[in-house]
This record gives sequence, C-alpha cells and structure tokens, in this order.
Amino acid sequence: MKTVNLSLSKSSFIRGLQCHKSLYLYKHQPELRDEISALQQALFQSGTDVGIYAQKLFPGGVAIPFGKGTLSKQLSLTKSEIEKGTNTLYEAAFVHDNVFVKVDILHKGKMGWELYEVKSSTGEKDVYLDDVAIQYYVLKGAGLPVSKAFLVHINNKYVRKGKIDVKKLFEIIDCTKRVKNKQDSVKKELAKQKKMLEGDIPEIDIGKYCSAPYNCDFQGHCWQHIPENSIFDLRGHGVNKFDLYKQGIVHLKDVPADSLNRNQGIQANATLKKKNVIDKDKIKKFIESLWYPLYFLDFETFDCAIPPYDNLRPYQKVPFQYSLDYLEKKGGKIGHYEYLAPPNTDPREEIITRLIKEIPQDACVLAYNMSFEKGVLKQLAEWFPKYKGKIDRIISNIRDLAA
Repeated sequence: MKTVNLSLSKSSFIRGLQCHKSLYLYKHQPELRDEISALQQALFQSGTDVGIYAQKLFPGGVAIPFGKGTLSKQLSLTKSEIEKGTNTLYEAAFVHDNVFVKVDILHKGKMGWELYEVKSSTGEKDVYLDDVAIQYYVLKGAGLPVSKAFLVHINNKYVRKGKIDVKKLFEIIDCTKRVKNKQDSVKKELAKQKKMLEGDIPEIDIGKYCSAPYNCDFQGHCWQHIPENSIFDLRGHGVNKFDLYKQGIVHLKDVPADSLNRNQGIQANATLKKKNVIDKDKIKKFIESLWYPLYFLDFETFDCAIPPYDNLRPYQKVPFQYSLDYLEKKGGKIGHYEYLAPPNTDPREEIITRLIKEIPQDACVLAYNMSFEKGVLKQLAEWFPKYKGKIDRIISNIRDLAA
C-alpha cells in the first residue's frame, strides 16, 4: 500500500478551498490529473517570470529556490540567512502546522518583517488574499514576527518608455488588516482539509467551482459522466447550465426549447438533427454587400506581462504575423501575402507599413470576427499616428465573415 503525504502547501490549501474533492484526488490519486497543456505551461512560466522580475523591487536579496534541494534544506537555508541578518529573501521557506509555504519576497522593513505575494494578474482577487493569509498564518506560527502583508500585481496602466520602471510596473497593496481578519477562518479550513484527507473521498458533484477561481486539473475525471452533445456544449450566455444539470437535464435533447436563446436553439436543433443550418438569404445579402478587390486578413498576436517594447502596456496584444489572401476580380486567381516577424524584434511598424502597401485603399477587407482585426489595427494607429489615415481607411472597409 502506497504511503500518502498529507502535508499541505499554500497551493494545495488554495486547491482545497476551491474544492475538497480536488485536494483529495491531488493527494490520493494524482495519476488522475489532466495533462498540462502548452498554454497552461506558458501561463505558469509567465507567473514565475513576473515573480522573479518583482525581486527588483527589493534588490540584493538572497534566493532560496526549489533547486537548492529538499524542503528541509530550504527551511535550514532560510533560517540561516535570517540569523545572519539578511534583510531580503526570495522564495523563503517556512513550515508550521504541517503546512509548507514559500514566500515570493520577504523583506525586513522599519517595523519588522514584511511578506510580499506577487501575482502576474492586473488586479486584486479574493483568492489572492487567501494565498497571503495562509502564508501569514504559517510565518507567524513558525515564530517570525510579521508586521505587514502585501499583494503585488501588474499595473495595467503602466506604459513603457525606455528602461522599465519596476516601481511603476507593479502595484503594491497593503492587505495586512484583511489578512489578519482571515486567520481564524484559515485555521478552521486547515482543520477541515486535514480531517477530510484522512477519510474517504468526498462526494462532491461538478459545479461552477470546477473552473473558478481556477480551472481544476481533475475535470477529465470528474466530468467523464457528461455525454457528448450535453447542455455544457451550448454556446453563449442565457440558460444557466448548472441549474439544468441539478434538475437532471444533461443532454441537449432534454432541454426545454423555451429556455434557450435564438442561437442556442439553432445550435441544439442542428446538433440533434445532424443537419447544417444555412441561412441562404442572409448569405446572399452579405455577398451582395462586398466588392472587389477582396482581401482576406488574419493576424496572430502575443502579449506579455512585462512590456518588451516602448509605448506598450502590460498584456497589450502585439501582432507578429499576418496572412493576407486576395482576389482582384470575380473568377480571378487568388494571390497571397504573408509576414512572420523574426524573433527578438519589434514587429509593429514593419507590419503596418507592409499592410498599407499590400492592401489597396479601396479594397474590401474580410476578417473572421472582425473586432479582433479592427482592434489590432486601431492599436497600430495609436502607436504610429503618421499612418492613422490609411489605417482608418482599411478599418472602415472591413467586413465580418462571422456576422
């Protein structure tokens, strides 16, 4: 029989706050976890990168990274640095009440030790306070006199001008009072989680907590009873899917027709009858509204928490590639332009100068979900106002294939 480690960390505590069943599976049956996608891995890496960058707020500290060895080794190194009089530690390690935590930044200020939890998001969330609260609980319990607790997040109003100003890139929120007020609830929740882990798996059905505040990585296991063509496949807003689920309505065929909006009704009908729905009149009107030459535009973009170029805000979308097919006349031959920016370069001005050259000012430009392409072009016009007139002309001629 395998030995199960029932100790907790700040991340497993937060997991348990979201769903006890998720925490139970994480500890007892971790093999049931979903595979981490490339997108999730990129998000994790972004969070790590932001945490490291935030260390510039308190330069000259000593890092206690996971790579330093076992948990006991990290605890020992942390204790040693504090005893030596080190005033700033990155990823300091502490344990109390069988809960292990790593503190993004631990700094000794005028009034005593201050803990800083760094997030790559652009705002404050309730779950972040829970994150800080469990750290405060452990540090105080371990005997460290913590005077202040802070949440650090990205300032999405910051605009890069030359070298990044780290103090303007981040917002620092004093959440000491709110964190102190959470200490009783933290202690009670820890007791509940520990007791739960020693028993049988909790009988918890699926719910909104499967994806909020975080996407649970046991959905593949917990949702395996949901069939194809279920209520959860319905697009858009309208009917409350979990309300239907609690009523025992799971399959699309069982959904009351009057509970669906128009588009959901079309979707359900087409799915159940396995028949495409084609609005020929609407398509005819759309085609009649177009003119030649036709240009088909598609952008690919990226965004970063830490702006890589001047005049960028955190998480602004930067185009790095476009594809542009064109048809000069009815029955003509389809032509093609494309551009992929080389790595480690600012692609923005090169992209807009190419597009202005390649797209005639009187062309009809088609995009699928044109709000995205329009948004990219409008942002390019803000960055490079000298091209604004020509960019605006392109924008005014865009038509939406998804309409």
